[in-house]
Amino acid sequence: MEDAVLFDTDGEIAIITLNRPETRNCLSREVRDGLADAWDRFENTAALRVAILTGSGETFCAGGDLKEMVATGMRVPPRDMFALPYDTVELSKPTIAAVNGAAFAGGWMIAQACDLCVASDRARFAVTEVKVGRSSPWAAPLIHMIGQRIMMEILLTGKPITAQRAYEIGLVNRLAAPEALMDTAFGLAHEVLAGAPLSVRAARDTVMLATEMGRSAALQAARAAAELCYHSDDAQEGPAAFAEKRTPIWQGR
Repeated sequence: MEDAVLFDTDGEIAIITLNRPETRNCLSREVRDGLADAWDRFENTAALRVAILTGSGETFCAGGDLKEMVATGMRVPPRDMFALPYDTVELSKPTIAAVNGAAFAGGWMIAQACDLCVASDRARFAVTEVKVGRSSPWAAPLIHMIGQRIMMEILLTGKPITAQRAYEIGLVNRLAAPEALMDTAFGLAHEVLAGAPLSVRAARDTVMLATEMGRSAALQAARAAAELCYHSDDAQEGPAAFAEKRTPIWQGR
């Protein structure tokens, strides 16, 4: 059903909302398909530069659909089962998770896959796979976000952590009161939008390249990734606007 994931826009921002509150926005087939379509639409709409992912109701996402797993006898999930940025989906634009409630198992997974994360101070996060005999290979990139011993405890115990704790360990960028969550996410999105589009893309690429490589290789790859930015019209507009004490007009080229 096409309303399993809602896709709205506000200027250059896409708002993607998991819309199955009656099942705590679990990652059923219809939600998975809707999320894949939403990421594709975001990436391929030139006017959209940042996406915010959130959930309807009081839960961000409770994880995978365990009933479906039982009914299908699922063992190892298919490689393309979940649409995850920088895993099964390639995105060139920034994404922000706005976590409004519990982000458990697959819910943590999709929040983790976003570039930035804003959370309600009532949100909770957990990698609960050890509680149900499953596994969480998708959590491997966490080692680049939080400390090893913290990651080990989270995965080995499956116990939830509070939004405050998630903020303290570096999983969450900003906390907000529940009623201010989306305003906070939009505020962060607009801060990103203030930058030159090609510079933002190069910055995002630099971060991701640095997580994949050693120091020297990452520096070399980042320099290559920055070439398009340096040769752009915006690279001339930025310094000119600064010198003329005006707001730059970005063209994204």
